[in-house]
This record gives sequence, structure tokens and C-alpha cells, in this order.
Amino acid sequence: MKGKAIISGIGETEYSRNSGLSDKALQLQAIQRAIADAGLKPQDIDGFIPSAVAPNLYYEDLVENFGIPDLKYTATLHYGGASGTGGLHSATMAVASGVARHVVVMAGRNGVTGSGNISRNLAVTPPKAILDQASRQFEAPFGALVPMQFYGLIARRHMHMYGTTSRQLGAVAVTMRSHAMLNPKALMKKPITLDDHQNSKLLADPFRLLDCCIESDGAAAYVVSAADVARDLPKKAVHVLGIAEGHPPSPYSIATRNDLMVTGATQAGPRAFKMAGLKAQELRAAFLYDPFTFMVIFQLEVLGIIPWGEAAAFVESGGIGLKGKLPVNTHGGLHSQAHSMSGINHLCEAVKQLRGEAGPAQLAQAAPCIVTGFGDFGDSAVALLGT
Repeated sequence: MKGKAIISGIGETEYSRNSGLSDKALQLQAIQRAIADAGLKPQDIDGFIPSAVAPNLYYEDLVENFGIPDLKYTATLHYGGASGTGGLHSATMAVASGVARHVVVMAGRNGVTGSGNISRNLAVTPPKAILDQASRQFEAPFGALVPMQFYGLIARRHMHMYGTTSRQLGAVAVTMRSHAMLNPKALMKKPITLDDHQNSKLLADPFRLLDCCIESDGAAAYVVSAADVARDLPKKAVHVLGIAEGHPPSPYSIATRNDLMVTGATQAGPRAFKMAGLKAQELRAAFLYDPFTFMVIFQLEVLGIIPWGEAAAFVESGGIGLKGKLPVNTHGGLHSQAHSMSGINHLCEAVKQLRGEAGPAQLAQAAPCIVTGFGDFGDSAVALLGT
């Protein structure tokens, strides 16, 4: 698949805490903007990949609202926050095989005001729905119901193994906020300090309030096109150098795994780098799915970018800042820009950086870069992009 697909267009709505639009309207708006950004007409789109976490948008909605005459390919992905980047995997296969020419991948919801609110949905989930998953019968009765509790297990194990500290987790939060302050689309603009992080409420050990991502209303989309259309684009094409997905053992349960450091990224990372013909140390920027601060540290290590046990110190020393050795999430990430787009906002930022459109956060060199998605209990997608 290497060299067969490009990202031709990106589109985002405004990110807010009260969009005033329906889930469907948000998603259609993002799609419309992505198609226009690619210099295409809606009738050019012949593939569609929505995220399963995006409420109530189906291929019928795309056909009816945009008048698409011949939709040749559809797929729906069901692995949470990995679905946004995972869509690139499926879309790349579609255009590389000739099944489709221009595939839209999208995600979005009213994560604060509407049916897509994760916290509210988890709070009202009937216990039986969780207990029906056999491996969870040993966790839910003890109160382990929400993502911060499960990912907290991995973080606490990492702390035990490598001496990672809460202050090092806080360094991630402070860096993400400093990046968001340069981003006009970011929700969180108030600066925070390490003391602010340390004084924020402890929610699920070791995660404090400022270790956790925010909720937001919004949508984002991108268009994947066959590589031979690159010369006709109005903007610089972003090439898919490597792409892979991976899924963990014991997919319904983190607590029952033999090794808590093994996730889908363990498998997806090496496959993506092999396809691209790149080494992790060649990366110039990273856009890492960050539902919790720890997941930035963890992914730097599991992807082989930083040796095991050294990423926390790397972060603490400023390594992921705009002037660091490997800038991470120059838009502010899920912590300070927005959350609800299955990580597509990370991919949009990567495209902006590679085009030179990232504004005050623009890096002198962003290629090659890595974009990840991380969902559910360790499903992962890894993309390597360049120009």
C-alpha cells in the first residue's frame, strides 16, 4: 500500500461546549469542509468510513445530503478512539486496490451537550451490559467501570516498573496546554502549571483531573485519495508512508492480561514502520492519542521512539515541546484542544504541519511524522505521514 494513497483534504467544525447543532449537522459540516479543502465536488466521493462512536450518520445520509451518484465502498469501524486513524488503514486499502478513488473518513458528536457524552453514557450503563462480557465479571463488581480506572492500572504498573512519577505525568498536561494556547481552535486557553496539576483532584489513582482529556462538541473529517491525483490538488498532498492497526490480547479486559505493557500498538507500530521503511528515531513530530497524560509517555515507549523507562524523563526535560527533540500534539491534543473526534483532530493537525499551515505552532520540519489512535482497551492504529 505504500505510495498508493494521499490525504487530499481535511475539515473541522468549531470545537465548543455547546455547538447548537445536531450530531448529524456537525458531521456533515466537517465532511463538506474536507471535500472543499481537497478541491473536490461531493459527487467525486465514492467511499465513506464513519466511526461507530459518531452517532447516527450512515451512508444514506451522505448520499442524500450530498447527492453522491455512485458510492462504491463503505465500512464502519468499532474500536473507539483508534477509529479515526484506523479509518486511514481501511481507506488506503480501498484506494490502493482501485475499489474507490476518494474516501471520506469522519467522526464527531456533541460530546458535552448531546447523546455522545461519554461520562453520562457510562454513568447510566446498566451493570448487566458490562457484566455480559465474561472477563469483566471480575472487575465491574469492584467498581472498575470507566476508562480512567482501567488505564490507571497500566500507569500504576509503569510507575512500579520504571519509577514514573505524578509530576512527570503533569509535565504532559502543562505542555499540551501551552500548545493549545497557540491554537485558535483549542478550547482550553488558560495556562496551567505543574502545581495546578498536582493540586487538581485525584480521580482514579494515579490520574488527577488534569491528567484526563476534556469533553467537547465537534466533528472532523478527511479525504483519502488515490496517489495519482496529487498533481491536481489545490494544496500540498500528504502521503501515507505506512499504516497499520493492532489489537490487544484479552480485548475486553486490561486487568487479566499477562503483560500490561502489551497493547495493539505493540503490533501496529512495527508494521507501520516496516511499510514506511523508517526508523522511529527519524520522526520529526508526533500526534499521539492522549486520553490520559500517561498515554503520551507510554506510546513513546511502546512504539520504540524512546527506550522503555526513559520517556517520562524525556517529557519532563521538555522533549515534547515545540522546541523539543520530538514535538508532540502541537494543537493541544485531547487534553486541551478538543475530544470527540476519534483522534481525527490529531490527523488534521499533522496535515496542517506537513502543509505548513499550523500557524504560531508551525514546526520548521514536521516530516516524517506519526499519528496514532488508541481506543477501548488497547486497540491501536498507527500512521506514518510525509510529503
